[in-house]
Order: sequence, then C-alpha cells, then structure tokens
Amino acid sequence: MQRRNFLRSSLGAYMAAPQLSPPNDVIERARETAIAHLNPSRKDLEHGLELHAQSPVVESYGFMPRAALDGDAVKAAIEQGASEAEIQDLVEEHGMTRYVTSAAERKEYLDAWRAAGVTCILQNAGEEGFDPARLIKRLARYTYVTHHLREHVSQAVRPDDILEARRAGRHCVTMTTNGIPITGQWVSVEDELRYIRVFFQLGVRMMHVTYNRRNLVGDGCGEPGNAGLSDFGRAAIAEMNRWGVIPDVAHSGWRTSLETAKASVKPVMASHTSCAALNNHIRSKPDEVIRAIADGGGLVGVCCIPEFLGRTGDIRSFLDHIDYLAKRFGADYIGIGTDVAYSSRNAPAEWRKLPRRARQRVRWEALWPPGSLGGSTPEQTRSLAWTNWPLFTVGLVQRGYKDEEIRKIIGGNVMRVLRASFDGVNL
Repeated sequence: MQRRNFLRSSLGAYMAAPQLSPPNDVIERARETAIAHLNPSRKDLEHGLELHAQSPVVESYGFMPRAALDGDAVKAAIEQGASEAEIQDLVEEHGMTRYVTSAAERKEYLDAWRAAGVTCILQNAGEEGFDPARLIKRLARYTYVTHHLREHVSQAVRPDDILEARRAGRHCVTMTTNGIPITGQWVSVEDELRYIRVFFQLGVRMMHVTYNRRNLVGDGCGEPGNAGLSDFGRAAIAEMNRWGVIPDVAHSGWRTSLETAKASVKPVMASHTSCAALNNHIRSKPDEVIRAIADGGGLVGVCCIPEFLGRTGDIRSFLDHIDYLAKRFGADYIGIGTDVAYSSRNAPAEWRKLPRRARQRVRWEALWPPGSLGGSTPEQTRSLAWTNWPLFTVGLVQRGYKDEEIRKIIGGNVMRVLRASFDGVNL
C-alpha cells in the first residue's frame, strides 16, 4: 500500500506541473495498470518522468485524441434517411473535429495531450486508399483543428516547427496519409504522380506505400503472394524522395518493404510495426527488412497493438521489441508509433443514443486475413494506452538505456529522418 501511494503521488506531482491538468479516471486507471506491469523503482520512475517532460517527444505514427460523436445529430441523420456512407462520414468528422465546437470534448482532448506529454504526432490524416478526394478529407479535418485550436495544437510542416511548438508550450502534428494520391487517369507516369507534390504543399510529410492489400505500387502485408514493388512503385518512391515525403512501409508486405528500403535514396520508415523475430505477424518486419531500413538511415517504430507484439501483449512486450531492435540494430533506428488513440469518456453514452442498424459489409481497408486481429484484453490495451507515453520513457530508463539513447527513441530519431527527408527539397 505504501508503494502504491508513492507511485500515485509521483505521477500526481508530474501531472500537477505547470500547464498540466490532473488525469481523469480513465487515464489514471491506464497508468496504474502500466505501473503494475513495470513495477519501477522510485529512482527510475522519477528520472523517467523528468526525462520525458524535458525532451521533445515525437511519435512516428499515431492519432490525436478522439472526440465523442454528437449522438443526437447522428440519430437525426439516420432518421432522415442518410446513407451508410453519410453516417460513417458524419461519425468520423465528429471524432476528428468536435473538440473545436464542444467545450467538454475540448477538455478531454487537451487533458489527453497533456497526460501523454507528446510534442508532435506524425498524424494519420488520410483515409486508406489512393483517391486524392478520399485522402484529402481527413487532411482537411485535422487542418481545420489546427486552424481553430492553434494556441494548443499547430501543424508542423518543417522539422524546426516541432521544436518551435515545444518552446511555445504547444503540441503539434505533422500530416501523413495512408496512401499515395493517384488519380487513375493514366495519362503518363509523371502525370499520375503529380499529386505527391500537391499533398506535400498541403503539409503531408509521409505516405503509406501500400495498405494491407495489393495496389498499383506493390503488395500490402495481407497479400499471400508477397510480390514487391512494381515499376510504377519505383517511380512513386523516386517522386516521394524528390519532394521530401517519407515512404512508410508499416502496412507493406515484406518484399515490398525490402525493395522500398533499397530503392529509396532517402530514409524509409516502418512507422508502426513490430519485430517478426519476436512475433511472426503479417504486420511485423523480419530482420532483413529492418536491416535494409537501418542501412538507409530510416527507423522502425514499435507500435502498441497487443496482437502485433505477442507474448504478454502489454507494455513489457512493447519494451521487449525495443530491446530487440536496440541490441541487434542500434538505438539510432528506433521510434515509437503507437497506432492507438485516446477516446473521449463521453463516447459510450453518445453511441447509446443511436438506433440499432442493419449489419453492414466489411469495408475494403478492413479486409485483414483471418486471425490477424482481435483477441486483446482490456488490461493489455490499458497498459499500452496512448496517455501512458511518460511510462514508456520510464520503462526505457528501467531497462538501462542511457538518457541520450532514450531521447533518440522517443523523438530524436524521427526528427533526424524528417530532416534527412526534407534536406535538398526545392520549395
């Protein structure tokens, strides 16, 4: 009991620091779960929390906190006969923007940011796919947020913008898309790739080479054929290099990932993944791929998805994957891309307002191979909650990493890759 009280008081002191608000019950429970798994010493806990608070923390792939939908508004749309596509779009828009217009959702949003202590997220801001109109919706919504909440969260389009946001006491996001914008008109290769420049001008700094399935660039991780990059894909990587857009192979097949790392003249990321040597999952990466990414100066971001981590599937497994990468490839090539988001505590009550609807077909991007998703426990997901970011740093301290190595893993390596990608771009 005495130890538990100490841990609570230490976290409480951290959260009570200037400009930080106390955690809510969801954040507190998640932290207690992670602490129970880590069982850190007083020295490690205090040093880890201090190091986290003093360092630029840059996430290689993730999501801003999600707002609750407006249940009454969505219910009204359903009753007025809105299509399933309209309803889905409305729900998504609420989750991404409602903290602009709702004071209660804005408090949830800012509390989560402060609890995580994250400076910048490489933000998933493009719906899975190629169509520019489809990709631009999320990008527009998150841009809307950074316009209206710019005193709290800004958009970082240059690496130095991240450091500037930190100095100003703000958080920030650097936009990424879950696909390369392609029109499908096929006038020429150059014409088909022209939107890479447009999206760069809109602030996008990283793009998924593929999602789970096969596309015109290469094979995704869910394709059993495991084909590599197409000729068109190689042209796409070259155009991304030209405009300082980082190729992200997190959802790509192993051969596509390997060939992308070898074809790119600038660093490549596997922004949110795991190590196949520890857990052989379609979303993990084998040593050969990791070595090619590291040799090109890129990084591998370890995610917080229990199914991808294996073993205990909690914060301990998460740290095991970082340990494996550090011992085999070096701390210079590791990042953290959680791939999880904090969700507003108001969400369940708002969802209960909606009438029961007929079952819908599985969306294309959700076509995962059987058995590759599902099965995580609430305790696992709580220990890996996005707001537990400070405890990821504590865990690295606990495992004996030097402060310099930790600063690289929690943000410095992402900054290095951003700078290398941006270098030489003719604005």
